[in-house]
Amino acid sequence: MTDFAALRRNMVDTQVRPSDVTEFPIIDALLRIPRERFVPPGLEGAAYLGENLPVGDGRVMLEPRTLAKMLDALDISPDDLVLLIGSGTGYSAAVLARLAAAVVAVEEDEAMASESEQVLAETGSDAVIVERGPLDKGAPRHGPYDAALIEGGIERLPDEIAAQLAEGARIAALFMQGEFGEARLGRVGAGGRIDWRPIFNAGAPVLSGFATAPVFRL
Repeated sequence: MTDFAALRRNMVDTQVRPSDVTEFPIIDALLRIPRERFVPPGLEGAAYLGENLPVGDGRVMLEPRTLAKMLDALDISPDDLVLLIGSGTGYSAAVLARLAAAVVAVEEDEAMASESEQVLAETGSDAVIVERGPLDKGAPRHGPYDAALIEGGIERLPDEIAAQLAEGARIAALFMQGEFGEARLGRVGAGGRIDWRPIFNAGAPVLSGFATAPVFRL
């Protein structure tokens, strides 16, 4: 029988801590959430590998290092309301739920949304609301949000999502240029302006609705 608890400890010790993520709430959440419960059937043995894990339809579960470093940059506090875009199988939502007051997890794939709701309930992640709908529209009725995480690559941030963030909110996203990606942290200023700064290199497939429209030239 696979010792998943040992695999979780190894994930933290070899992928997360060496990436300068040492905050106790993040480490504790990663050690407590059973990542293997949130992967597609048959991939449980790959749940703790240091790479993005395919979950279907061109989507991925972010590798542990990438997720941990984005969470570290976001500096989630216990009273934060967090928007999670592209929640997929629900793992990131479960981790965030241990850091924040509540998480609104947006997912447009009905099968993944339903499955994630079930696993989140079974693993005690009661602070998560799974909101079904287009990823690029967010979940305005629950906002404004104190922090946001986009689980997947983007080339642009839709205005609809930016408008759902409170002044002073933080947002973490993976900006992609072809095969190359850069994780950035944004902070919302007066008038809704978001100032971005790079934090580390990482990548993921670009989510539906987050690609830059092609420019046609004659």
